[in-house]
Formats: sequence, C-alpha cells, structure tokens
Amino acid sequence: MSELAIFEVLRSALWTAVLMGMPILGVALVLGFVIGLLQALTSIQEMTLTFVPKIFAVVVVLFLTLGYMTRLCLDLFNNSILPLIAS
Repeated sequence: MSELAIFEVLRSALWTAVLMGMPILGVALVLGFVIGLLQALTSIQEMTLTFVPKIFAVVVVLFLTLGYMTRLCLDLFNNSILPLIAS
C-alpha cells in the first residue's frame, strides 16, 4: 500500500467525520447562542438552563440523523477501505 493510498483514506475518513458531526454541532451552536442571548436579556444565570435543553436537542438530532451517519460510514467503508483490503 502506497503513502498516497493511506493519505487518501485518511482524508476520506476525516471528511466523513466532519460531515457526521456537523448536524449535532450546528444544533448545539445555535441553541447555545439562543439560550445565552435569553440569559443575557433576562439576567438569569442558571447552569442547568443551558445544559438540559442542549443535551436534549443533541440527543434528538442524533436519533434523527442516525441513518444519515450510518450511510456515510458504510459509504466510506465500501468505497475506500474495502477495495484496499481486497487488493
């Protein structure tokens, strides 16, 4: 196996990891911004107010995008890793 093939698989794996993390991180970012803005406007500084809604939203988005993430992992395996193993 050449260095070029290794780097190509690593690049594909890193890009897949970025695509898998985007929905969860995007929701956490937007919800954190909105809750932080509401806390600043109302002067409520409760730690659980930021943590509980964000963790709930992240779990919901994780379950909603689980099929998408599974498809990305399978595509990476079938298109990048499996041909290298077979050759």
